[in-house]
Amino acid sequence: MPTTITTTTITPMPANGTAIGMADGGIRAASSEDAPVGGAVDVAATAPDGTSRAASAGLLDLMVWLSPAFPVGGFTYSHGLEWAIEDGSVATAADLEAWLADVLRHGAGRNDAILFAAAWRAAAGSDVATLAEIVELAAALQPTRERRLEASQQGAAFVKAVTDAWPHDAMAALVATLQARFGTVPWTYAVAVATASAAHGIALSDALPATLQAFAANVISAGVRAIPLGQTDGLRILRRLGPVIAEVAVEGLAAGLDDLGGAAVRADIASMKHETQYTRLFRS
Repeated sequence: MPTTITTTTITPMPANGTAIGMADGGIRAASSEDAPVGGAVDVAATAPDGTSRAASAGLLDLMVWLSPAFPVGGFTYSHGLEWAIEDGSVATAADLEAWLADVLRHGAGRNDAILFAAAWRAAAGSDVATLAEIVELAAALQPTRERRLEASQQGAAFVKAVTDAWPHDAMAALVATLQARFGTVPWTYAVAVATASAAHGIALSDALPATLQAFAANVISAGVRAIPLGQTDGLRILRRLGPVIAEVAVEGLAAGLDDLGGAAVRADIASMKHETQYTRLFRS
């Protein structure tokens, strides 16, 4: 039986928000997190199995950006995990899950979630002055030399790849203004992804948890290679961390910059120790 696909268009409502056309012909009011920065969005209303669906604007792009194959070099970083493995602190799948859950809840995961939400909102509102402050703050919060390298190298590589392959007026304007201010923009990865997501109209509620999951998947990949663990162990860890990722994303959406801070001290120490570790597979 042939599949029927209908399309609708997101249409601005006068003065009181955004109306999003739904598959059943109705509309719903969209929050500022749903509204794209510019342009109409076609949504597929009927899936091959007959179910209704509405794809987030740019969601397919986001899936590409956060893929392990995207050229940011994420596979070369372990976020200090390599030293914890060498030290014996992380020796099993259970150890890795507990370590990463703490990093997500109390360390870089939580802080990145807060910074991501703040950067997305500033970029979506074209508030470049606030975005510039968040860019600087995110760079300053990196606790070690290698963690700064991890965040900044991936952030800069991400912006270059997105601006080269996904030309977009809103993103180009944000980057140009920041470059005029900084010269070399001190991007960090979370802020870079947030800025691109906002510019391309990707909902914050999609982009934030997806980015946290990509971070977790990258650290798990390092553990699978360095402990070593089986691929299935890594997948099980990522699945079990799903509720943690969702929890951290919700907290990041609700928190403000005054809530930044962390208590994953051993992870920070691991990163410091990794700088002088004798045998290393990873850059952090």
